[in-house]
Amino acid sequence: MENNGNGVQQVWNFRPNEAVTGQKLFGVRGVLEYVMSHMNPKGKSKIPLGHGDPSHFECFRTSAGAEEALIGSIRSAKNNGDAPAAGLLESRRAVADYLSQGLPYKLSAEDVYLTVGCIQGIDFAIKVLGREGANILLPRPGFPYYDSLMAYEGIEVRYYDLVPERDWEIDLGQVEAIADNNTVAMVIINPSNPCGVVFRRDHLCEVAETARRLHILIISDEVYGNLTFGENPFTPMVSFASTVPVLTLGSISKRWMVPGWRVGWLATCDPCGILKKTKVIEGLKNILNVSDSPSTYAQAAIPQIIEKTTEDFYGEMLNLLSHVAEICYNRIQKLDLLFCPAKPEGSMFVMVKINTSGFEDIRDDIEFCALLAKEESVIVLPGTALGMKSWIRVTFAVSPSLLEEGFDRIESFCRRHAKNL
Repeated sequence: MENNGNGVQQVWNFRPNEAVTGQKLFGVRGVLEYVMSHMNPKGKSKIPLGHGDPSHFECFRTSAGAEEALIGSIRSAKNNGDAPAAGLLESRRAVADYLSQGLPYKLSAEDVYLTVGCIQGIDFAIKVLGREGANILLPRPGFPYYDSLMAYEGIEVRYYDLVPERDWEIDLGQVEAIADNNTVAMVIINPSNPCGVVFRRDHLCEVAETARRLHILIISDEVYGNLTFGENPFTPMVSFASTVPVLTLGSISKRWMVPGWRVGWLATCDPCGILKKTKVIEGLKNILNVSDSPSTYAQAAIPQIIEKTTEDFYGEMLNLLSHVAEICYNRIQKLDLLFCPAKPEGSMFVMVKINTSGFEDIRDDIEFCALLAKEESVIVLPGTALGMKSWIRVTFAVSPSLLEEGFDRIESFCRRHAKNL
């Protein structure tokens, strides 16, 4: 409302969509900005253990083959125009071949749609399934972008728990209990952001059978696919596509350590043809026609990125991630007031329980993170942002020396604020 100068109050017609101004869209970035706002400008140098971007550190630099592929794509001058809505055919074929490795059937280029990172793939999957009255099952803890997008689209969220006492396995009994006739899909994130778990093959088989009984499809977020360094190998969800239709989301962001290149994909896998019969494929194609696309030169580089990246690069990255995950887990185990229920075996994260009762002046995870930022300039993500109060998410994809220093500061912080018993 505004006074027009004549004492008459005017009411403007425009107002923001309440879904965009609500707390639901605070998101990871918003929470991290809040935490960082508590840092002392004259304090210690920042140690970022709350982010998901390892490319800031020289030890996580992408492969020379990937760099050459992108440079070659730009210099060719063949990729300065628009690409087809679904992406360049050769690039889609390369992604299909990449995703088909080890599968009993082969994906085709027609099964793959290129996206602006994995985020746009999430957008497409949620929008095409978000009919009126629909609900979608999300993991808790999980990646909060799903929650934010569904709030914006007016789609009901129902949460199923990952159980820390069972190495963060999905509570399938709860999945069956919360699903109803309006449930259209369940989202799984494997390897897990934020838990660092890699789901066992037999557990994923049970997930597929559960989804089949409920007549819902699976959205499998595999942006951290193949970033595994523990006992459980990565099993793509499309291994069970003959049981249940699967939408697979992925990107080059994590395995190649280039989140800023913004190229991802959504792949459909449905040997029984259910997605076509239910017009999900038609819906995806319609959404693509009114959506933005990844830069053409980055799309065009994909076949060469995959072909020119050596196994040595993948091995070095996994060895490094295994090393820093070991540092992270071992340092947490030495702290009486923090607890890690499972050693991370994949992705770049681990969930850590805070024993708030053992602190003198810290009541919850938000206070813990804000005070840690203020006193030690160490940034970690409050678990509240992921649906887990009194937990924090720690990123270990930083240089080993910086990770050690970060835990030195966390240890000092915990001693300083612990109750004197």
